[in-house]
Amino acid sequence: MEGREIRLNKYLADCGICSRRDADKLIAQGVVTVEGRTAQMGMKITGRENILVLGKKITSRDRTVVLAYYKPRGVVCTERDVHAEKIVIDEIKYPVRVTYAGRLDKESEGLLLMTNDGMLIDAMMRGANGHEKEYIVKVSKEWTSKALDCLRQGVWLEEMRVSTRPCEIEQIGPKTIRMILTQGLNRQIRRMCKTQGYEVTSLKRTRVINIVLDKLKPGEYRELSREEMQELYEHCGMMQNGTSRAK
Repeated sequence: MEGREIRLNKYLADCGICSRRDADKLIAQGVVTVEGRTAQMGMKITGRENILVLGKKITSRDRTVVLAYYKPRGVVCTERDVHAEKIVIDEIKYPVRVTYAGRLDKESEGLLLMTNDGMLIDAMMRGANGHEKEYIVKVSKEWTSKALDCLRQGVWLEEMRVSTRPCEIEQIGPKTIRMILTQGLNRQIRRMCKTQGYEVTSLKRTRVINIVLDKLKPGEYRELSREEMQELYEHCGMMQNGTSRAK
């Protein structure tokens, strides 16, 4: 990485700080410095500079890490929020700095993938890729067949001015369903259920692409196996060195 010029947002992503989009936000907030000066949008670097994010020195990663983490309820997916009691970056005590690939809202729990590979984060967050995410959803009253059929076909979210994609739904209890989505809209499941007059009382993500929550308990994490990593990268159209696979 060092020795050639590269955009700062890509460098931060490659170092596993966050996605390029979130790197742009950090730069815009003025919390990134290069050689002691506030970084500017679009600037290029060589990687040899002294770069700080929120006062912490950034260095390129030595090895790729991907963790499966069981995010408990009450933990916020954010890099920086002075109002949050618990943020996910502080909750994981891991020797390598990792960040989240796709969010879960504060009141939701379950599987969150954490990595230091910014290019993997970008690939996973592209909605056009249609990566599957599976959830167990409990609501405040019993489901009707009509409501479930509406959700399966896709519903119009007025506040976001968008229709949801068709999704898979299996009813596993009077008030409980299993949903498989290929979108990642903000608070999507809660918004979808609300269109049918249902309030979500419990929301847990159990799978992201090929990675499952399995036996993890709230607050626990594990490193992915070599086989899981390889399959995950293949699903994202990548190889583990960060390059794209030929289609």
